[in-house]
Amino acid sequence: MASASSARSRFKSILIWAGAILAFLLVVLGIAVAVATSQLPDYDQLRKRSDLGQMIRMRAADGTVLVSLGPSFGRWLTYDEIPPTMRAAMIAIEDKRFRSHPGVDPIGIARSLQVRVASGKWKQGGSTITQQLARNIFLNNNRTLSRKLQEAVLALALEVKFSKNQILELYLNRVYFGGGSYGIDAAARTFYGHGADRLSLGEAAIIAGLVKAPSNYSPTADAEAAKSRAKVVLNSLVENGFISRAAADGVDPATVRLTAAPRQNSVRYFTDWAMPQLDTLIDETREPIDVWTTLDPGMQVAADRAINANAPGGAQGALVSLDRDGAVRAMVGGRDYVSSIYNRATQAQRQPGSSFKLFVYLAALESGMKPTDTMVDEPVEIQGWKPRNSTRGFAGTVTLREAFSRSINTISAQIGAKLGFSTIADMARRFGLTSEISTYPAMVLGTSNVRLIEMTKAFASVGNHGVAIVPYAIRKVVTADGRLLYNREANDSRVLVAPWVAAEMTDLLQSAVLSGTGRAAQIGRPVAGKTGTTSSNKDGWFIGFSSGLTTGVWMGRDDARPIPGLQGGTAPARAFHDFMTVATANRPIEQFETQVPIPDWQLEPDEEAMGLGLDGNLVAPEAPLVDADGNPIPPTDRQLPMPNGTPGQPAVRPDGTGPDQNWLDDVLNRGAQRRPAAPAPVRRPPPVPSDPATDPAQDGAQPPQ
Repeated sequence: MASASSARSRFKSILIWAGAILAFLLVVLGIAVAVATSQLPDYDQLRKRSDLGQMIRMRAADGTVLVSLGPSFGRWLTYDEIPPTMRAAMIAIEDKRFRSHPGVDPIGIARSLQVRVASGKWKQGGSTITQQLARNIFLNNNRTLSRKLQEAVLALALEVKFSKNQILELYLNRVYFGGGSYGIDAAARTFYGHGADRLSLGEAAIIAGLVKAPSNYSPTADAEAAKSRAKVVLNSLVENGFISRAAADGVDPATVRLTAAPRQNSVRYFTDWAMPQLDTLIDETREPIDVWTTLDPGMQVAADRAINANAPGGAQGALVSLDRDGAVRAMVGGRDYVSSIYNRATQAQRQPGSSFKLFVYLAALESGMKPTDTMVDEPVEIQGWKPRNSTRGFAGTVTLREAFSRSINTISAQIGAKLGFSTIADMARRFGLTSEISTYPAMVLGTSNVRLIEMTKAFASVGNHGVAIVPYAIRKVVTADGRLLYNREANDSRVLVAPWVAAEMTDLLQSAVLSGTGRAAQIGRPVAGKTGTTSSNKDGWFIGFSSGLTTGVWMGRDDARPIPGLQGGTAPARAFHDFMTVATANRPIEQFETQVPIPDWQLEPDEEAMGLGLDGNLVAPEAPLVDADGNPIPPTDRQLPMPNGTPGQPAVRPDGTGPDQNWLDDVLNRGAQRRPAAPAPVRRPPPVPSDPATDPAQDGAQPPQ
């Protein structure tokens, strides 16, 4: 009897102690919850999602979203804006007793422990929506006891400070649904192409099913898994009384239409190039931002089409187009971004061939030479190097204009020897070339590796009357709430050469397109440009400008193997023509300051030249260049004006020939425009001869043409 009484006494003591400990723990818990509640941010602060990472949307010049980088948030939806079916689906599948528990669900915890004991491992979580929200905002996913205790305290504090509706609103706007999407609006836009306020029951079921394992149940990654999970959500909705069985049976997740994922097309070459520039423009790294760029979507499509339509089989192609202020309007770094992200417009360094003669003739003009000055095309030898012309012949006495237009190598070599090859290299650096420029004699023919964007910048600076052009991609940066972080201002660019030098260079460039190696680049309006072809046809270039737009095109193989038939005047010039015909269609026709007279000499076809067109000065301005869909109108369908102003023969006949010489003589205005008197030529001593054994130009190979 005494033993039973003693046992009851001990049991009573245990209960008292247990009660005391429990009361103490409850007091401690209460204090912890009270402290946590007092330290919680207010609701407006919790609505900010900058802690989830920075969302960057890059927009084209017209506001079109080019690419969204980082986390995607979508629009914040208030509780009332969230469809009831979406709210119900999330509660049914994630937290059935959400409306009744205080933030922590003892029944759910007990069920989770029971499964743990029975199976030997954690198979079922006991976390409530409030606990998940606490973990999402304040904690990490480490599975430790201390983290679970913190999570429970914070969940209780959230329930004390905020209403159930506010907690559910926070959760649905912050939870991760996969594909970089945080919140139901971002998920709806990612998977269905519309906002979450328009979600159907089937769409809501699929989205609700993603939370457990976004990568496993993503409808774009595993459609069958997503469909199976959505059926579980629908059954849970029925079991918890949110919808009827008939309503659930009327939904087939397999019929829910998904939006097509955006293609990783050529626009990514541009955005990949533009993104790093943000680091030098703004300091904001948390708030969502919109980056407004210079890219013209229509021009980008035309550029992509021009490269893929004209690049020879097995070859790559690149194009970059700059507006008169340096804004990059189009950029193509290769034929297919998905197969190769290497940007050949900004990263690749290739030999420019005769397009490098821009700097040779700029130096010549600056030294006092004029387009009408004459030199003798004849065999020459410079430090053991004997340049050859692509025609394998010599033309005798020619003007600088003719020599440039026909891309005569011996004349360029003589200019280099006369002025000094270091002078040519200095001119190239002055115009923005950053790669190493050789000073061996063959450098005048473009043996140094350069980048397409830098060559295009140099030509654009000539078209800008000798004032430097600096390519740029970003116009302004604003936060999601409209706060301006950066706005580009016009730069006071430096003058590279005197305006009259730029005008005379434009004279030469226009003659190369009018009657020289670049005739295939004619677009029915004034064009100035230059071809370039390297030895063994490894690289083909055409760079030119018209109507305030400068475009550079390069084609070749990444492994630098020869491509039969590739010359600057063929595929690259045709790609330039196809792109610029569309890109300049809505721009006014602009005459260059220097009118280019047709040469008296009869040009023989150069290796680089392909086809015959006509300069834009001769084409009726009112003649449309593209149709209503932006496709170029074939030259055979455009009529040239006769001298009396009436329409005449076509720009290009069906057999590929152009107008006869009598017509040209009647229409063209002979005689060069008067220019300011040039300073006296600068006479420099020839460079010290180099050792032929170490001169790469002495290997017997024909230098680039």
